[in-house]
Amino acid sequence: MKTLVLGGGVVGVTTAYFLARAGHEVTILEEKDGLGLEASAGNAGIVAPGHSFSWASPAAPAMLLRSLRGDETAIRVRLTADPQLYAWGVRFLRECLPARARRNTLIKLRLCQYSQRVMNELVRAEGIDYHAVARGALYLYRDPALLGAGIKKMALLAEHGQKQEILDPAGVAKLDPVFEPVRAKIAGAIRDLGDSSGDSRLFTERLGAFCRDRLGVTIKLGARVTALRTGGDRIDAVVTGDGPLTADSYVLALGVGSAGVARTAGVSLPIYPAKGYSSTFPLKPGGLAPTIPGVDEQWLVGWSRLGDRLRLTSTAEFAGYDWGWTPRDFNNILRFARDVFPDAVDFDRGEYRACLRPMTPDGPPILGLGRYRNLFFNCGHGHMGWTMACGTARIVADLMSGRMPELDLDGLTPRR
Repeated sequence: MKTLVLGGGVVGVTTAYFLARAGHEVTILEEKDGLGLEASAGNAGIVAPGHSFSWASPAAPAMLLRSLRGDETAIRVRLTADPQLYAWGVRFLRECLPARARRNTLIKLRLCQYSQRVMNELVRAEGIDYHAVARGALYLYRDPALLGAGIKKMALLAEHGQKQEILDPAGVAKLDPVFEPVRAKIAGAIRDLGDSSGDSRLFTERLGAFCRDRLGVTIKLGARVTALRTGGDRIDAVVTGDGPLTADSYVLALGVGSAGVARTAGVSLPIYPAKGYSSTFPLKPGGLAPTIPGVDEQWLVGWSRLGDRLRLTSTAEFAGYDWGWTPRDFNNILRFARDVFPDAVDFDRGEYRACLRPMTPDGPPILGLGRYRNLFFNCGHGHMGWTMACGTARIVADLMSGRMPELDLDGLTPRR
């Protein structure tokens, strides 16, 4: 079966891998001049089932309200004239009810745990090197009361298979010496033992090369998909800058571009961009740098070690399809890094970027078939594309190959 995978990020490339393994003749269409150069290159680097909580939670509306007043918040909104923002926002607010937030969290957790197992199998089988660090992840707290609340919150994940340990400041410093000089600034941490980290762009690039060289996958770079052509209940072709391309089946894995392309076929996907900011710094020779990834739960800054670099990320801003940024957008990241990792990196040589994460109102991605018999969705992964990619790729490849996926798809299909 000839299959076109639309999108060359970590989701698209892992999908191409599993399809090729299943015997499909696969071509990846990627707009950029390389693989994994958009959201896959700007995430925190953490493979984090231990942070599977739905963003649509009882705490989210108050946070969004504070952001409208100008407060610095981890999730913020900038009002525009975009009607899609308001339609998506209403659906998001409906998902903030406690029962829905819990259900969505557990759906995400189940998928993330499955994806991690699939990823581990893939890496062992193919020997993909991507600066992996498999020592868990730290969820760091500054305030004892917030630590207590965090322990209660994380208990939901522990009840469903995530192994955790609670660390006091001395325990945090013993685990990672970077915290020894600043242990008086922290109240403790929750360590999720199953989490890990790595460079998703490097993973995507190397897996793509493996697919091309060993599995016969064709990779077309500079191929911008603009529309889908339909005929009855099937997709007849995709329209690109170089003309139409045809196949037996198609996988929509275009990240934030998925919703716009789907609309050309009359399909409405509830995906809206959440802009995040990331900074990447070279490690300072002889400096004291973190060795374990983590998230500061007060400032919601994530960090991970990517070889000889340190990646830090923060913020989710709902502001439309805007990739722009200003130096002010990185104040939160720099304030945290200078406070906690003052000797880790060369702050004068940072690389800064903004990326758009494809968010659904409830949080889980959209997988499988919709109204067209040969158009499969693998999109809407939000901030957890790196964590979920291998699992969703395996699921979609199984569906396209006539196999029953190993994971129950409740809460993951377009019809949910």
